[in-house]
Amino acid sequence: MSQERMEFKTEVNKLLELMIHSLYSHKEIFLRELISNASDAIDKLRFHALTNDELLEGSADYKIKLIPDKEKNTLTVVDNGIGMTKDEAVKALGTIAHSGTKEFMQMLENKEKSPELIGQFGVGFYSSFMVADRVTVYSRKAGEDASVGIKWESTADGSFTIEPYEMNERGTRIVLHLKEEGNEYTDQWEIKDIVKKYSDYISYPVVMDTTKKEEDKDIVEEETLNSMKAIWLKDRSEVQPDEYNQFYRHISHDFKDAASTIHFKAEGTSEFAALLFIPSKAPMNILYADFKSGPALYVRRVQIMEHCGELIPSWLRFLVGVVDSSDLPLNVSREILQNNRQVETIKNNITKKVLETLVKMKTSEPEKYLEFFNEFGRVLKEGIHFDFKRKEEIASLMVMQSTATDNGKVTCLDDYLARMKTEQDEIYYITGKSRAELEKSPYLEALKEKELEVLFMTDDVDDIIVSGLMEYKGKKFKSILKGDISLGKEDEKKEAKEHFAKLTEKVKAVLGDSVSEVRLSSRLKNSPCVLVSGDSDMDPNLEAMLKQMGQEVPKRSKILELNPGHALIEKLNAEFENNPDGEKVADISELLYDQALILEGNMPSDTAKFASLLTKIMTETV
Repeated sequence: MSQERMEFKTEVNKLLELMIHSLYSHKEIFLRELISNASDAIDKLRFHALTNDELLEGSADYKIKLIPDKEKNTLTVVDNGIGMTKDEAVKALGTIAHSGTKEFMQMLENKEKSPELIGQFGVGFYSSFMVADRVTVYSRKAGEDASVGIKWESTADGSFTIEPYEMNERGTRIVLHLKEEGNEYTDQWEIKDIVKKYSDYISYPVVMDTTKKEEDKDIVEEETLNSMKAIWLKDRSEVQPDEYNQFYRHISHDFKDAASTIHFKAEGTSEFAALLFIPSKAPMNILYADFKSGPALYVRRVQIMEHCGELIPSWLRFLVGVVDSSDLPLNVSREILQNNRQVETIKNNITKKVLETLVKMKTSEPEKYLEFFNEFGRVLKEGIHFDFKRKEEIASLMVMQSTATDNGKVTCLDDYLARMKTEQDEIYYITGKSRAELEKSPYLEALKEKELEVLFMTDDVDDIIVSGLMEYKGKKFKSILKGDISLGKEDEKKEAKEHFAKLTEKVKAVLGDSVSEVRLSSRLKNSPCVLVSGDSDMDPNLEAMLKQMGQEVPKRSKILELNPGHALIEKLNAEFENNPDGEKVADISELLYDQALILEGNMPSDTAKFASLLTKIMTETV
């Protein structure tokens, strides 16, 4: 195989351009990313060697070596991990396969320079070009013949070359030909500082040849730069907060400290240590189907999986950390994990600890908890839908605004129950995009007058979640957008129903199949009419979201409610009694329906007819 020149995929070119020209600060993270990749390569080798010890080629002395060269202005990163074949190198270094990459690049284009996202999006290798104008990669796959090594090289000019290269050792050697302004990364003290800052907890020795003077002689020794401490195996009392923060930043590629740290050891039928973190900010791809969730799984300090989703429920996928089991076999597979009683025990323990941590945070640090919930509340609420056993426990962690809270302040279900009126049997809520929008809703009118608290649910998934929850501590949920709400006195309602009975029949006849029913409303105070869904119908907020996504939503006729206490309805009734077959009653009935459509955020189906009828009625009344 002679040298081949290949083009980068379009998204790689764009990413390189943005990285080189947009990320000016924190350039030193390139070394963190290369060391992290080298550590992953060793992890992969150790894992595969569990079933094929020939891959080790007689050497299990794992390490990552850094070689600065001031004369050549290069920095080399060497690992003796799994290595790459030609095809693997082309795929790993020439393409990006990630659903969130488009959004990541948009963030860079918008000058949101967030270096912590580089690692999260699996594009850390390309950060090399922030400090180097040429990068050369030598690699040979473990277990392969020396002759099948490869040399990959690029100057970030839109292409790269790849050719055969004979290598006697397995692993990968990355040579950064540094830019003139990047020569600081050949300084040994600078390299030591970067490793200590970002890579101290890498499980393998990160080494560098250093020169010491002894009896006027220069002695070159290989110095280990990182501590390699398995911090999760220590007792909490032995670990300082700053050590937790450094470790969290190392495994999460985050520049911010975690919002909370959960560190515990379990003994008994299943022995394991867990060190978990709740991030302070949500990864921007957390709602994607291919989001890699779950802590790293170690078995007796050997990493088996980088992301073991089987160890946590999906609604806790924001957790970052490490779980180290003493009981699981070293050759454990995902198939075994899915039906393993010990894994289920670990999962239940983790879930219990996390929920306890969140309850404590909500009680003792409400402002911090609100920040957490604003970031991860949508994910946490999924547990109400998927975890039947814990749904009420998770529901107790929900916070939201309500008609009883000041703007920006939140409440919770337990506080709502404590404020409920003695005669109140239901927990009232309304869904929509924002508090500001919901406060103007006509659906709130009568409830406000009677000082009945209504919860503002502003996540587009809230109606699905609350419908699945159904009730909380014996009190049923009631959407004020759906079904009937009975607030008035029964004798008054009966009298009104009799008074307007023929009018409601007439309006229904005029509107036909546009509505499923016309009835009197007890939820309105100032507005003449409103459209209401049936109890089992889709929430209007969810329906609007699905339409925006281009999904077809089954058409269902809604219920038109008329306000018996409104002057317009009373006058319409009088007009109907005087002239039941007149055009005016039919015209106003259609206008009322169109007005109700507008109030719920929709347009009349025939805007020209709506304008014509409105003009006609106004002309008659002027």
